[in-house]
Amino acid sequence: MGHVLIVDGANVVGSVPDGWWRDRRGAAERLRDRLAARDGDEEIILVVEGAARGVESVPGVRVDPAPGSGDDRIVELAAAHADRGCVVVTADRELRERVRAYGARCVGPRAVRPDR
Repeated sequence: MGHVLIVDGANVVGSVPDGWWRDRRGAAERLRDRLAARDGDEEIILVVEGAARGVESVPGVRVDPAPGSGDDRIVELAAAHADRGCVVVTADRELRERVRAYGARCVGPRAVRPDR
């Protein structure tokens, strides 16, 4: 399996004003399903928090409910998978700096939200 793609669910969902604030869980499920349809040999981890906790994993996407801060969980995952190569999907500047300390590459939400 190739690199690990770690997706900041709250940040990516919040990048498009499509009514996600009325149904955070539903928005996270739609993102998960869009990620599952991607081609590639990467392992995909979708980190969710708050109202999106409880979203189930599906084949191709492991949903990781952050016990506290989603950003802190993403940093933990980037550190744990540093040997495989990580790409973190987020627009959060502070988070980008934190994961780069573990060698992660960062891309913005458009990388997984072509509908934006």
